[in-house]
Amino acid sequence: MNIASITSSSLARGFYARSTEEVAKSLLGTVILSDCGNHRTAGVIVETEAYLGTDDPGAHAYRGPTPRTEILWGPPGYAYVYLIYGMYHCLNFVTEAEGVAGCVLIRALEPIAGIATMQRRRARNKPKELTSGPGKLTQALGIDMNQKGSDLTCPPLSVHQFKKQKLYKIATSTRIGLTKGKESKLRFFIRDNEFVSIV
Repeated sequence: MNIASITSSSLARGFYARSTEEVAKSLLGTVILSDCGNHRTAGVIVETEAYLGTDDPGAHAYRGPTPRTEILWGPPGYAYVYLIYGMYHCLNFVTEAEGVAGCVLIRALEPIAGIATMQRRRARNKPKELTSGPGKLTQALGIDMNQKGSDLTCPPLSVHQFKKQKLYKIATSTRIGLTKGKESKLRFFIRDNEFVSIV
């Protein structure tokens, strides 16, 4: 797989305006194209987690809108980026209809373009160490708080399909790293893909 084999147009906003769980599954096998930091990088989404809003104790939206999370109630197809442990950024895609909170956390990618840039940003050489985790992939793609609110239907951060889309076997598990809502089976990943964060 390479960047030349993806569609030139990005996924339309309507792609994200569906149930969060459905979007989380549908994103597997699509490509994030990043021009952040004036360097082009790209990776295939191989692992996601769904966060369902005010009924989901594991979601940022659970306690209602705050200045940090109000974007989750906004139009779908925008990036929700936040910082964890004071050092790692996490990339989420806003889902559902406007007024309904929901998002998909992008947990892992298979790198396909800009590998040298990713290696420099991550200070790692092995491909498996570049994007196999939510904090790793944002660092590799040059994503930080400047991308919070970015429109995913256009550069510098956009999502594309392959011209000849492959069929993948999707595996499901409970979400990772939560204290509340951890029993929900809302983590989805491409079975047998070596870039998944945790099998």
